[in-house]
Amino acid sequence: MPETCFPIRTKLQVPISSPALALLWISVTLGGCSGGDFGRTRADMRNDDMHRWLGAEATASVGLQPSHFQLTENERQLRDLAYPLIEPPHSRPAWKSVFGDYQPLPSPWRQKVVFDRTTYGRALIDEPHRSHTSRYSVLIDDVRNDITRFEPFYTTAARVIELDRKRNASLYTAKRLVLKEG
Repeated sequence: MPETCFPIRTKLQVPISSPALALLWISVTLGGCSGGDFGRTRADMRNDDMHRWLGAEATASVGLQPSHFQLTENERQLRDLAYPLIEPPHSRPAWKSVFGDYQPLPSPWRQKVVFDRTTYGRALIDEPHRSHTSRYSVLIDDVRNDITRFEPFYTTAARVIELDRKRNASLYTAKRLVLKEG
């Protein structure tokens, strides 16, 4: 009787073609990079005038016309720093705040908001936490975020006011020169 011999298989015989496997590997690898840099917002999702609507809303709410001049870098920075200060805290879920920063939402003075001092406290208490320490940590983080936002805002506001005074003085001088010549 002839001896039965089973050859040792050294290669894995998979019917997947190598280009398809390479395409799958590349798409999975590049798919991980699509979310941005460690959760930060991608640069193509932001622009310099993302809070442009804020100026028109604020001036229209008091009956004034908004300026049609292009904003300076300091004015744009002031507007960006002011936005988190005027938006009510925890006014929407965290996942909506990501998308809400990139689309115009009704300004706080146009919303029919009933002011309730206990809302923040109730939201803090009702949120599930593992311990009292983690709840206190959220409170401290919110207070620290508010405090650290004030200094850059006031510094930028002082710079904008100073430059506005200089611009108004130079416009007044230029107007007087034109009147003298005419």
